[in-house]
This record gives sequence, C-alpha cells and structure tokens, in this order.
Amino acid sequence: MSNKYHVLSHPLVNARLSQLRQTNTNSKDFREGIHDISLILGIEASRDLEEETFKVCQTPIGPFTGTTIKPKVGLTPILRAGLGMTDALLSLFPTAAVYHLGLYREKVSLQPVEYYSKLPPVPPIDTCFILDPLLATGGTACAALAMIIDWGVPISKIKLLAVLGSEEGLKHVLDEYPELEIWVAAVDPTLTHDGLISPGLGDTGDRLFNTIRV
Repeated sequence: MSNKYHVLSHPLVNARLSQLRQTNTNSKDFREGIHDISLILGIEASRDLEEETFKVCQTPIGPFTGTTIKPKVGLTPILRAGLGMTDALLSLFPTAAVYHLGLYREKVSLQPVEYYSKLPPVPPIDTCFILDPLLATGGTACAALAMIIDWGVPISKIKLLAVLGSEEGLKHVLDEYPELEIWVAAVDPTLTHDGLISPGLGDTGDRLFNTIRV
C-alpha cells in the first residue's frame, strides 16, 4: 500500500466504531458516532496543511505572532451518506466551500452512476477533502476522484476520508490513484456478493437519516 494510505489506530475511534456497527444503535447515536470519527479523521488528515503567520497581536499578557491555515479548503461530500461527515469537517474549516456530488451504485452492475454535480467552472480551492463514509468496492470513490481531477484539482491536493473501507475497495482506489492520500478509520476484510462491506456498518445513508425499510 502507498505511504499516503493511513488507517487510524485509536481506542476512542475503535470504541465509537464498535457502537456504530451494532444493529440496535439508533439514528441519533449513529449520526453522532459518524460525526465524532469524522472529526478525528479531519484532524489527522490536516496535519500537513501549510500555515502562514499574521501580524503580531496581543494577548492579555503580551504580544504574539499568530498562524492560520494557508490553503483554501473545499469539502466534497458524496451524497447522501457523505453529509454525515460534513458538519465535523466544517467545525474544523468553518469557511470551507462545500461541493456536493451525487453518485449512487447501481445494484446489479455495482457501477457508479452520477446524478448530481454543481461544481463551478474553475476550482476556487487549493485542497479538496472528499467525504465518503464507506469505501466498499471503491467504484464510487474513483468516480468522484475522476470528477474532481477533471475539474482541475491535482491528485496531490486531494484527500479522501472514509469511516470504514474494505481491503478490496481500498486496493481498487489505490491501483487507479496511487498518489492519492487516504485516511480511513478502520478496514474490514470482506465484501459480500452484493458489494457490501462485511461485517461493516450496513447502509450508512439509511442509518444516518432513519430511512431503513422494515
């Protein structure tokens, strides 16, 4: 695997993820768990962002030189499940632009289908965080990456954040985009014949928005 591929190893993340996996976790707790893990992913993934200093300011005790994040950050949640990660990243980057991408996986072919995109003609950002809670087959992530690269953001300025991935899906993404930086909270070994991560989390969108069919 690429040295830009990172799996979080943290007891708080493991405990939160264990709660998310359970069938009896309600939507409120599921949303909060996705938010909390996304926040940690965002903090870890932003370690190398360039800083710039601003003029000397004053604390109650004395002067100091402050720093701020230099690159303009954009967030690209993949609808609809990526919305569950967005607020956490906005708490870190409150002025970030948010560009929604609508992609779903066709149930028979398991191929991604684009249904919504409203990217402006020219990217006004320097760094893009793609947000997708589950990396199962990797097809949807690859389709989103192709759209962002075609838009004009170089692969070196894209970070893909996921709560859970499969070994097969991550390999697929890295085979197509070996220079991509990926941050994932955990990795499961298996995909079902329907392309679902096992043991996984279930349908993240349905669990986030309480639309599970009974």
